[in-house]
Amino acid sequence: MTDSKYFTTTKKGEIFELKAELNSDKKEKKKEAVKKVIASMTVGKDVSALFPDVVNCMQTDNLELKKLVYLYLMNYAKSQPDMAIMAVNTFVKDCEDPNPLIRALAVRTMGCIRVDKITEYLCEPLRKCLKDEDPYVRKTAAVCVAKLHDINAQLVEDQGFLDTLKDLISDSNPMVVANAVAALSEIAESHPSSNLLDLNPQSINKLLTALNECTEWGQIFILDCLANYMPKDDREAQSICERVTPRLSHANSAVVLSAVKVLMKFMEMLSKDLDYYGTLLKKLAPPLVTLLSAEPELQYVALRNINLIVQKRPEILKHEMKVFFVKYNDPIYVKLEKLDIMIRLASQANIAQVLAELKEYATEVDVDFVRKAVRAIGRCAIKVEQSAERCVSTLLDLIQTKVNYVVQEAIVVIKDIFRKYPNKYESVIATLCENLDSLDEPEARAAMIWIVGEYAERIDNADELLESFLEGFHDESTQVQLQLLTAIVKLFLKKPTETQELVQQVLSLATQDSDNPDLRDRGYIYWRLLSTDPVAAKEVVLAEKPLISEETDLIEPTLLDELICYIGTLASVYHKPPSAFVEGSRGVVHKSLPPRTGSSESAESPEAAPSAGQAAEQPAVIPAQGDLLGDLLNLDLGPPVSGPPLAASSVQMGAVDLLGGGLDSLLRSDVGGSPAMGGGGGFAAPGPAVPASMGAPLGSGLGDLFDLTGGVGTLSGSYVAPKSVWLPAMKAKGLEISGTFSRQVGSISMDLVLTNKALQVMSDFAIQFNRNSFGLAPAAPLQVHAPLAPNQSVEISLPLNTVGSVMKMDPLNNLQVAVKNNIDVFYFSTLYPLHILFVEDGKMERQMFLATWKDIPNENEAQFQIKDCSLSADAVSSKLQGSNIFTIAKRNVEGQDMLYQSLKLTNGIWVLAELRIQPNNPTFTLSLKCRAPEVSQHVYQAYDTILKN
Repeated sequence: MTDSKYFTTTKKGEIFELKAELNSDKKEKKKEAVKKVIASMTVGKDVSALFPDVVNCMQTDNLELKKLVYLYLMNYAKSQPDMAIMAVNTFVKDCEDPNPLIRALAVRTMGCIRVDKITEYLCEPLRKCLKDEDPYVRKTAAVCVAKLHDINAQLVEDQGFLDTLKDLISDSNPMVVANAVAALSEIAESHPSSNLLDLNPQSINKLLTALNECTEWGQIFILDCLANYMPKDDREAQSICERVTPRLSHANSAVVLSAVKVLMKFMEMLSKDLDYYGTLLKKLAPPLVTLLSAEPELQYVALRNINLIVQKRPEILKHEMKVFFVKYNDPIYVKLEKLDIMIRLASQANIAQVLAELKEYATEVDVDFVRKAVRAIGRCAIKVEQSAERCVSTLLDLIQTKVNYVVQEAIVVIKDIFRKYPNKYESVIATLCENLDSLDEPEARAAMIWIVGEYAERIDNADELLESFLEGFHDESTQVQLQLLTAIVKLFLKKPTETQELVQQVLSLATQDSDNPDLRDRGYIYWRLLSTDPVAAKEVVLAEKPLISEETDLIEPTLLDELICYIGTLASVYHKPPSAFVEGSRGVVHKSLPPRTGSSESAESPEAAPSAGQAAEQPAVIPAQGDLLGDLLNLDLGPPVSGPPLAASSVQMGAVDLLGGGLDSLLRSDVGGSPAMGGGGGFAAPGPAVPASMGAPLGSGLGDLFDLTGGVGTLSGSYVAPKSVWLPAMKAKGLEISGTFSRQVGSISMDLVLTNKALQVMSDFAIQFNRNSFGLAPAAPLQVHAPLAPNQSVEISLPLNTVGSVMKMDPLNNLQVAVKNNIDVFYFSTLYPLHILFVEDGKMERQMFLATWKDIPNENEAQFQIKDCSLSADAVSSKLQGSNIFTIAKRNVEGQDMLYQSLKLTNGIWVLAELRIQPNNPTFTLSLKCRAPEVSQHVYQAYDTILKN
């Protein structure tokens, strides 16, 4: 008898009976009872009252019974954490069971019980299982580490499990390797800054060796991991491609797509002249074609991915047009996708074949498909000029069929053909006008009206045709009304004497009788143009139109590059980056293709780290899962702006309160007074010049003190980065905030520009910072003296101090900010350059410097290269002194200048530096020593930024 019988009983007093059966001495009765409990649990009954009785059944050798009890445990451990602790001993015991299946089962269940209290008890058993002699147990334990990390990341790091996972990448068993890679990838996704998968040629070699022997899902994990690796040069890229290529013939389509992703990514690094590049292109086509013989759902996913591949590298499938021809029994979603790809692959060589096929489709029964086929003919005409003539005659044949929707689509595409090839095919206009009465769709009516207005001088009865549309003007859609208004104005400018009444009629309909603001505004503009300057009106309305481009629906190149990195995932089906549809506080790191061949630097090395100007590749700073703000408010913190690119934040922030009464108390003091007198424009001059912020009010009387100089110059010319947008208007209901940080005469300020891009007035501004590494906090309220009207900007210099509460951030210079106004509270995060924290008394005595240099241990020394800097030693010294980096001594050793420098941060940390400058070598070597080595990377970036600006 099957287990379905367990789902049919619904007796009263059942719990009591089950309790008695669970405590029975007979093994069979116990098993029956547990099955009944699981059945009740599955249909949604609450059987948590039986927790202690079920847990007692764990002490058994019967694997089936054990599995059932573990299933029950996973379900109820969260609601009964105190009870669940009772089961811990059994887990610990089961992890040492002689049967590897039981050991693996125990460790798998432990990972699924998401109860904080229990997690620490699980560390020891997990540690043993990670080193178990049986590979099945090790591979299960590897996944368990990822689950445990999700519950308590700190615990996993403290217990050293991450290092054990990294060791498992070198395991002898390929499945263990694959699971270790999968676990590390998942952990790395939620902590993008952690650099867990520290891939190097040796570890890549191990992964490629394991690749051949894994199960299919193991292969996918490894291939996805390889796709995130950046080969150091084209030779390494080619060797990886050679070893991944055999995966293209795998039976599982997911493996094939993952392999295609790796190859598409690494092909970027191969020179097109290589023989291997051509071979690889040839090898990529057959597996993609094979995917199209699968079931429709798989075909659709394959087609969406092929659509991206064809946009990136059309040459791969240029000879495979036939496989994209539509079959009679394809579902509509597959048909439409195939059509799209056919047009993308259309070229002079195959256009005859394509057109014959499309003409056939246009006589199909499926309306949506026919419409798309007719549009496709038009797109072919625009794409392949030599075929335009043939396309137009095909469209005319279709119009002769008098099938309503075919005619309408044909007119819409002919309008585009006119735009692409002016003065070539206007002879067909007469045929189009015959079908005017049958048009009932807005787009077709609008297209026809455009044609009549554009070629009014060639159509004798143009005024009558347009007048026929005017009769039901108010019933037309907006698109048609706008087009009709413009067409009649064009007609008036071409034949002023005959159409004066018509134009007056349409202008009064548009301006007086319509309540659509777009239509009204356009009507008023035309009215004023015509009444004040008819010549100007002619120039505006009848201006030469630019030709339309070939492919209007191509995906924007940077987005396409990102989507290529996501081949085989949902992003490639939606054609949207994950950040557009994945919600939640997990950091989504933007991926991009490797740089094209020729750039030999490895992106891993600090020398190749981009300078502060390249904000494009900045990862998003998004609160980690444990972050209260991220959970409660589901913050959409944009990417950090300004400052060097560093890995995304993954700080466990605890209960941080950005708002807790603080902002409200700031807001209660209503600030009145005159609007802020902003300083200069968006770009502050580097060097000793006055930054844009100097003229701005600094609040709390500081402005008067600093304005003593009359804004002529300052004592310290610390480098000020150009302002960049920190909070885009679309994320803050119309409030755009851009800014930069500066340090003047020992005072740090945040120089902001607030722009109101909304339609309502903004007021009651206030600002607050989250706790951060150096205790940065506003030293005065955010003073916007007058309400900010729409389209108005105000420049403000907000003085900062470093006496706020401190919490180490990741990256170190990450600052999370909340800004409040009368509309809402908005959050953003930015990276501040570290040199704003270099204090003026950072010059160390020589003897002290020597003693400190020797005293700081050698492992705290970090070395960096500053590239493309052609300044002399003296110029370097004076430039750095402007930003409070002081040269203590200068020596010349074997023809190279050595500068010994010191600087001090606001929190009292000293950093000592040795800068080696060789004549005629634009690369400087910077050695930094510091008792807090984590600041070295940021100090190097400050050096790099200051010297290059």
